Amino acid sequence: MSAILGRKVGMTSIYNEAGTQTVVTVIEAGPCVVTQVKTDDTDGYRAVQIGFQDKKAKHTTKALAGHFEAVSTAPKRHLVEFRDYGLAVEAGQTVTVADIFTEGQKVAISGTSKGKGFQGVVKRHGFRGVGDATHGQHNRQRAPGSIGQASSPSRVFKGLRMAGRMG
Repeated sequence: MSAILGRKVGMTSIYNEAGTQTVVTVIEAGPCVVTQVKTDDTDGYRAVQIGFQDKKAKHTTKALAGHFEAVSTAPKRHLVEFRDYGLAVEAGQTVTVADIFTEGQKVAISGTSKGKGFQGVVKRHGFRGVGDATHGQHNRQRAPGSIGQASSPSRVFKGLRMAGRMG
């Protein structure tokens, strides 16, 4: 397994010769610094710890500052450990996309959502709310409406789209 850290920069479109549009995500991947190489002898397993994106030294704990100083690099914002790393690397070495991947190679990407907190049904599931704000409606425009049936099922079914944590 070969891996690298990155961050999403934005979205754009590319067009082929036939004029077909493909939506693409632009990712700034690397350069990453190898901050630690773990071996079977020292740690009991094989892994490589890499860091991405510099951060200010004042926002780093003293323990992590010493960790980064040991490999002569600036403090990093993101530290991730990859097991069974496919490359022969040493601590302090800089890893780029060109070192790991070839042009046209298919890659698997995983990410973390930025999160949007607790949201209502209009934002979370696209409910329209009450269309007509007049005729007796008061503060009901973004409410979910009725959620259950009468006495026949006597319950609310699982998976009902309601307000909650989003992202």
